[in-house]
Amino acid sequence: MRSRALRPRPARPQAEFPSHSKTPELLTVAGRGNLGRSLARALHAHLVPARTGFRLPRRGLLFLAIPDAAVSGMATRIARMEPPAELAVVHLSGALGLGALGALEGNPRGSFHPLQSFPSPRGPEAFRRITIAVDATSPALRRQLSALARKLGARPRHVDDSRRVLYHAAAVYASNYVNVVIAEAVAMFGRIGWSEGEATRALMPLVEGAVENIRKRGPVQALTGPVRRGDAETVARHLEAVEDPNLYRMLGLVALEIAKKAGLDPAAAERTKRALTRDVAATRRRGRR
Repeated sequence: MRSRALRPRPARPQAEFPSHSKTPELLTVAGRGNLGRSLARALHAHLVPARTGFRLPRRGLLFLAIPDAAVSGMATRIARMEPPAELAVVHLSGALGLGALGALEGNPRGSFHPLQSFPSPRGPEAFRRITIAVDATSPALRRQLSALARKLGARPRHVDDSRRVLYHAAAVYASNYVNVVIAEAVAMFGRIGWSEGEATRALMPLVEGAVENIRKRGPVQALTGPVRRGDAETVARHLEAVEDPNLYRMLGLVALEIAKKAGLDPAAAERTKRALTRDVAATRRRGRR
């Protein structure tokens, strides 16, 4: 038989990773909620329970994918297990600083917060092109976390304890409160006989168009509507019709400040402000009598 020369197998492509940063030898995610499952899948990390059955890894990075209220207690619990100094512990909270891990003084501590919503477990694509807020007690750990963010296709951004709460409040405005405002709009359509499904389908192209305009033009120049035009008469009619005029007034006054930055005529701005505050001023006058 004719012998066959063995051909070398083509090398498998390696995952892109910055050569100047070393990956931890072991990645563990504790917590099987939506974010925990999503991050473990994206990082190919070990996923372990955070409560019953939790076992402390001896090295690498341990991500705590648990509710904010549980982070400090979990840190204390881990400290009692006498973790080796080689283990870094990182929480995923957007609102908590590194102080929440204060019980682990002998270990590197960090935070790694994806600026993304996880209403259910999501695939690795959920991390691509997003921002991930990182912080750490050591420059080496911060570099590791930044490298992991880039490996996910995200942009790392250093957010330290002094900026953390305002950073998270801004995220709530851009995500949770958008949901709230859309829910109010759906409810208004319900008052004129539309089903929730009909209202949502009708409003979503409008919402998506507004987001696209913000992406292209920024939040000031993207503003449209009666407040931006200085249409005080329409604003007054809205206030008579809506179920919660105080919410409309509050949002309208914020919109008015943006409209003025966008170039709204001062006289039109003043008329719109009077329309938004007329009933409030009248109520105050009645209260003083």
